[in-house]
Amino acid sequence: MVPAVAAFGIAFFCLALWCSVTVARTRDLPTWRRFLPLALFLIAAGASALRAFDIPQVANAVAFPLNLAVVVLSLREIRKRRQYRHEADRHASSGTMV
Repeated sequence: MVPAVAAFGIAFFCLALWCSVTVARTRDLPTWRRFLPLALFLIAAGASALRAFDIPQVANAVAFPLNLAVVVLSLREIRKRRQYRHEADRHASSGTMV
C-alpha cells in the first residue's frame, strides 16, 4: 500500500510541475495568470518541505489542496489556449478557401 501511495504522490507532483511550467511558458497570457500556478506549486512544495522539520500539520493541510489547485488552474488555461488556437486555425483556413 505504501509504494502505491508514494507512486501516486510522485506522479501527481510531476503532473503539477509539468502543468505549471507549461502555463508559465504560454506567452499570450497576462503575467499574473502565467505565473499563478507556478507560485502555488512552489508554495505547496515549501509546505511539503516542512515535513522535514517535523511540522507535518501544515503540509497535510496545505500541500495537497494547493497542488490540486495548480493542476485544475493549469489544465483550464491549457484547454482554453488549445481551444483558442483551434478556433483561430479554423477561421484562418475558412478565410483562405475562396
